[in-house]
Amino acid sequence: MQGLQSRRPHSWRLMVSFVAAAAVLSTSLSACTTPITGSADSTASSSNKLQAPTEESPSGEITIWDRSGDLFEVFENTIADFNKKYPNIKVHHEAVDIDAKLQNTLITGTDVPDGVFLDDAKVSAFTDHLWDLSDVLNPYINDISKQKVDVNRKGDGIYGVPFDLNPGLLYYNEKALKAAGIDPTTIKTYDDLLKAAKDYKAFKPDAGPIHIERAGFLSQLQLEMYASQQGTSLGDSEGKLRLDSAEYRQILTWLDTVNKEGLGTRTEYLDATDIAELENGNEVFYPWAIWYSFAPEQMLKETRGDWRAMELPAWKSGGARSGAMGGSSFVLPKNGKNSQLAWLFYKFLMFDKDGYSKVWGTSSTYPNGLTTSIPSYLPAADPKEPLFTPTEALGKQDLWAVATEAGSQIPGGTPIPSWWTGAVDYLGTNIQLMYDGKLSVDEVITNSSNDIQKNLVDRQ
Repeated sequence: MQGLQSRRPHSWRLMVSFVAAAAVLSTSLSACTTPITGSADSTASSSNKLQAPTEESPSGEITIWDRSGDLFEVFENTIADFNKKYPNIKVHHEAVDIDAKLQNTLITGTDVPDGVFLDDAKVSAFTDHLWDLSDVLNPYINDISKQKVDVNRKGDGIYGVPFDLNPGLLYYNEKALKAAGIDPTTIKTYDDLLKAAKDYKAFKPDAGPIHIERAGFLSQLQLEMYASQQGTSLGDSEGKLRLDSAEYRQILTWLDTVNKEGLGTRTEYLDATDIAELENGNEVFYPWAIWYSFAPEQMLKETRGDWRAMELPAWKSGGARSGAMGGSSFVLPKNGKNSQLAWLFYKFLMFDKDGYSKVWGTSSTYPNGLTTSIPSYLPAADPKEPLFTPTEALGKQDLWAVATEAGSQIPGGTPIPSWWTGAVDYLGTNIQLMYDGKLSVDEVITNSSNDIQKNLVDRQ
């Protein structure tokens, strides 16, 4: 295992790991003609819906795939506790390059794992190969964040056990704002954030107070966070494109204003330039997913302890103060040999207090707990029962309370269409061209919509 200081947060890696692979994912899977015949589980093979095992003391062996790194270690540390409850289930926990192996494994049906950790953005492309988990999730469904249920839903089925919730937050440099005489508690809307940025720039003329993302993929992902606040997304529940809308026009106009008025620092998330601008006090507002907490905890030296988090501003007064930015779930392939037993493992991790406390609690991997996400299972995300502890990096602020409140405001979502990542070649690129002054907001919307529709949606 790499040292903690050298790692980027798991959510960052989960978001960027599938960029190359997902561009061809949908085409490859749709071309596959090999039928999926179902699991070897005798009580589950009669339909596409997985059923829970009925044995009083179930036994067998399961193979679980996770990515190598920090989360692998977190999940590895839960197995002993799982075996206290299910002593007759042996867990083979394997660190796998999921992007490289999963697609071909599902197509060939050879050595298929029983459970896989998968980006939410990939679930919809794999559903023909996965168990519908509607029945086993039914006892918990009303207690899971609606957004996470929605992104795992396709038609009448639910194909992933929801893992993390990644609420968008506004991180800010409290010390720098105080020196400028700016009270962050007055920031309630995005217009308020613009005003605060202008006030800070008047105090520090060289500053670009608000982070503007330079990477195409991450700029599109951040755009979806803003859209999620307004209850929309690039694809509707049936995968139809809906970029040409008042909501996206409002968001892009705001981003264009930040850029044109010199109120933004345009850098790639936590690259060397970004870190330098954060440390020198030029960049003091960072609207991002909760996993930005990794920056003050692990990467910022000069301003460590100066940062705080609050809910995102609202797009209109009284509107939602957070949106989802990324996420992952657990899926169970139909051709896994012991899918029912794998369900028990994920049920323990996500819905059993002993399990989720182990996942998000303090560990050798995360000494203060897993501060880069919160559980999507609402009883586990109780504001009054924190699973991770305050850190010095955020001035001992109670990030758990801020994040769980923000998470509770995220509107419902839709399944992430299989063409989403491919859209970065158009929308993500065009956002950058807008920042370059080469495209207007309307041109970003029109050009991106036409290209995504023609080259991606129509080819499904």
